[in-house]
Amino acid sequence: MTKPLVAIVGRPNVGKSTLFNRLIGRRLAIVEDTPGVTRDRIYGDAEWLTHSFTLIDTGGIEPSSEDQIAVQMRLQAELAIETCDVILFLVDGRDGMTSADEEVAAMLRKSNKPVVLGVNKLDAPKFNDAIYEFYSLGLGEPIVLSAGQGIGIGDLLDAVCSHFDSVEIESDESVINIAVCGRPNVGKSSLVNALLGENRVIVSDVPGTTRDAIDTPFSRDGKNYLLVDTAGIRRKRAIEDASIERYSVIRSLAAVRKADVVLFVCDATEGLSEQDVKIAGYVHEEGKPSIILVNKWDLVEKDTYTIETFKKDMNVSLNFMPYVSYLFISAKTGQRVSKILSMVNEVYEESVRRIPTGTLNDVVNEAVSMKEPPSQNGRRLKLYYATQVAVQPPTFVIFVNDTDLMHFSYERYLENYFRKAFGFSGTPIRIYFRNRSKEEE
Repeated sequence: MTKPLVAIVGRPNVGKSTLFNRLIGRRLAIVEDTPGVTRDRIYGDAEWLTHSFTLIDTGGIEPSSEDQIAVQMRLQAELAIETCDVILFLVDGRDGMTSADEEVAAMLRKSNKPVVLGVNKLDAPKFNDAIYEFYSLGLGEPIVLSAGQGIGIGDLLDAVCSHFDSVEIESDESVINIAVCGRPNVGKSSLVNALLGENRVIVSDVPGTTRDAIDTPFSRDGKNYLLVDTAGIRRKRAIEDASIERYSVIRSLAAVRKADVVLFVCDATEGLSEQDVKIAGYVHEEGKPSIILVNKWDLVEKDTYTIETFKKDMNVSLNFMPYVSYLFISAKTGQRVSKILSMVNEVYEESVRRIPTGTLNDVVNEAVSMKEPPSQNGRRLKLYYATQVAVQPPTFVIFVNDTDLMHFSYERYLENYFRKAFGFSGTPIRIYFRNRSKEEE
């Protein structure tokens, strides 16, 4: 199931990024932000008590003139309203309520999204009376906090998480959600049109034609799909800060996070670029089953070894995702496009596979007998018990005598052994290790 998405919104200099860093960086059962392309200080997965959610920092708004304030603020608020399940509206208690706060609040009141109002920078009891004027915003009871000092963070998270039970996270198991991603002008929109058999989206040689993530539901051979054509993801330095394209990229990354399967499109005439590798890394970090579509294959001069040479080069660049499948296509001519959906079905089924606990432990014991676990200072790693705890991606927990004895090479060995035994083609898998004594087991 997709995690609830919580956005921090507000005018400039109210402490949005400070709060984001506080929630993501402190280990209050909150996981650190995972690295990824063009999303620094944007997304972070977090946990509070029994709740897991995704936090998004919408970034500071720094318009170049007064005339742009309302426009840029509207972009921020509309982004939060459109993509989030719960909105965390942050204001500055030291400055008091401003007309800018009122403008954002007016937009949020019109949405059907739950809003939590946090009054920041109140780091001493003498400032607490500053919250009373914010009641007039009509967004419920303001929460006193100081992101810089860590005051009121627990109360704030309690208020945010209280809305999760009422949030309906869209998760239609009968529909496979497919995100088409890649750099600008690699043929994503042409591919979408080829898959649908109609000109659903605008196709142009001008990079950046697609500004939004465009959702198109369709059915094929009795199966239901939702196809999302995303905006091209450029290098961060190629995107003007606070520009419309920056928000398009955020929507594209959000589409990848919500996808069941990702079609990663690259240009056969250009090969894999550094940006392609970063985008693929983002897809891998999100645990998404994926297929790499090498588009414009009709424009490549070929011989008997061309495909194998391409695969070899790409495997070197994408050595962190050896499970991925490749398909060499031409969206323009339709070459091999008909094979894509069958591959989507295959990798999706692999990502939702569950392995019976008995079978899993038989394979673990077999792997241990084939290759002895590592040892350190006379102590050898012992693997007691394994269980699968999640799917999408398949996630396993192995209980051991001491996690400090686990070496990354043996962890890689176990993953390769799992793939040899169970397949899991096209999807990443996760293996975690937990301490447990033999007596407890």
